[in-house]
Parts: sequence; structure tokens; C-alpha cells
Amino acid sequence: MQHSDTGTQKDLVLYRIESAKEDLKSAKILREADSYKGANNRAYYAIFHAINAVHGLKGVAYKRHKDAIANFNKEYVKTEIFPREMGRKISGVEEIRHASDYDDFYIATVDEVDEQIAIAEEFIQMVEAYCKEQLEDISE
Repeated sequence: MQHSDTGTQKDLVLYRIESAKEDLKSAKILREADSYKGANNRAYYAIFHAINAVHGLKGVAYKRHKDAIANFNKEYVKTEIFPREMGRKISGVEEIRHASDYDDFYIATVDEVDEQIAIAEEFIQMVEAYCKEQLEDISE
């Protein structure tokens, strides 16, 4: 199988949305397997890939997570394209992912994981609706 880096802007956005959905699915599987730290990680990455889908609308990509999130907050949350409350939720998910991944004695709970997954699910739905609307405008 040959790898290709060619595709349209729409292909990129839709691919990133699918990546977000796959990460969300993984988070749910890990949660059911009582792997809470791993579930927190995948819920965060679901959000991160959804953020990258939004950036893909402008053909933008960031190598560093903090740059992608900071730009998303500046361009889309501060301007209220996405609710400020969602910006705060994303920040919380990022903190929990960091603790889950790097703090030796961090204990993730099922309630915490359920909240992370719910936030990721809500955000992906928002992103998918926004991106599809924007892509229709681009196609016209």
C-alpha cells in the first residue's frame, strides 16, 4: 500500500473529525476496561483532533498542542464561534490528561473519565456541525 499526502481541504477536515471519533471510541473502550488513565488520554486526543479539524478549515496545522489550543481559543472561543464554557472545559480536560499521563500517583476515577468522555462527545458534535456548515460554504 502506498502512502499519499494529497487530498483536498475537505478531505483533511473530515479525516481529522474521523480521527477524533476513533479516539473517542477508544476512550469508551478503555473506560469499560477500567483503564481510566488511558481513557482520559484518548478523550483528550479526541478533543485535540477535533480542534485540528477546525484548524484544517483554514489549512492550518500546529506541531505543538499548546499552540493548537491557544490558537483555537483565540480564533474560535474568544470570538464565541464556540462557547466560552467549552473553552474552559477543554482546558480542564487538558489538565486531567496531563495528570493522568505524567503524575506518578494520580488516581483517575470513573466519574472523572465519564465527564471527560462526555465533554469530548459534546465537542466533537459541535465541531462536526460547524465544519460541515463551513465546508458547504467553501464548496459553493
